[in-house]
Amino acid sequence: MLTWLAENWQALLQIGINGLASGMIIALIALGYTMVYGIIELINFAHGDLFML
Repeated sequence: MLTWLAENWQALLQIGINGLASGMIIALIALGYTMVYGIIELINFAHGDLFML
């Protein structure tokens, strides 16, 4: 196990960084939905359509 970890630590680091970046993008989208819903109390589906681009 330690030899595999020693050989692949860069790949594991890259996977961790990619996961954090994806999580931050999803959190920003959720924050946008929350802010829009909090202000107008209506789910705006065009908000999600914008992020699909």
